[in-house]
Amino acid sequence: MQGPPPPAPLPGARHGRDPDRAIKRGPRRVPAEEVAATQRDRLFDGLVREVATRGYDNARVSDICHAAGVTRPAFYALFSGKQDAFLATYRHGVAVVSQLMAAAYADAGPAWPDAARAALRTLLDVLASVPAFARMALVEVDAAGPDARRERDALLHSFRRFFADAGPGPAVHGVDRDVLVSTVVGGIYATIRARVTQGRAEELPLLLPVLTYAATAPFLGPAEARRATRAARPDDGPAAVAPCAP
Repeated sequence: MQGPPPPAPLPGARHGRDPDRAIKRGPRRVPAEEVAATQRDRLFDGLVREVATRGYDNARVSDICHAAGVTRPAFYALFSGKQDAFLATYRHGVAVVSQLMAAAYADAGPAWPDAARAALRTLLDVLASVPAFARMALVEVDAAGPDARRERDALLHSFRRFFADAGPGPAVHGVDRDVLVSTVVGGIYATIRARVTQGRAEELPLLLPVLTYAATAPFLGPAEARRATRAARPDDGPAAVAPCAP
C-alpha cells in the first residue's frame, strides 16, 4: 500500500536563487503551470528570508523578487501584493508544520502524553531547523495586518485538536476545560515566540521538557506530568527537521 505523500518543503528551508531550482531551457517547452509553481515556491523562500531579515514593514516586493530570482511581473501574476504573498506563504508553511505534527502525534500513540510530547517535539525541532520561517511565522505575522493575525488565531485554535484525548481535566469549580485548553495552547505559543524573538530559534528543542510539563500537568496532574516530562529529552532520538532543511 502506498503511504501518504511526503510533506512539501517548508518555506525558507531553501534558497530561492539556488541554480538547481532554475527553470531549465531547452527544445521542450516547460508547461506554464509548472513554471508558475516553481516561481511560487521560490517566492515563498525569498519572502521568508527577506521578512525574517528585514522585518515585514521593510521587506519590499523588489527585495523578495531578487531573493527568489523571479521578476516583478511574475510576482504580480501570482500575488496581488506583499500581504497576499505573505498570507499564501504563511498558510502553506503552517500546513506543512501541522502535517508533520499530526503524523508525529498519530505515530506516537495510543497514550496521550506520549503523543502530545511527540507533536511538541516535532514543532520545536522543525522551527529550529528553519529559523527564518520561525521568525516570519511567529514574530513578523503580527506586523502583517489583521488578516495575518486572524490566520494566526485560526492556527492556535487548530492546535486544540492535540488535546482532544487529554481527558476531562481537573474537576475544579469554575475551571472550564475549553478555556483551560486555550490557556495552555496560548502559553506554549507565547513561550516559543519569546525565544524566537530573542534570536534563539535554534534553542527551541531545549524547551521540550518545560512545555511537555505545561501541556500535560493541567489534565493529568503533577505525578503523571513528571513522568511525561522525564521522557521529554531533546536528545532522545533523531530530531525532526523541515523537509529540504539543511
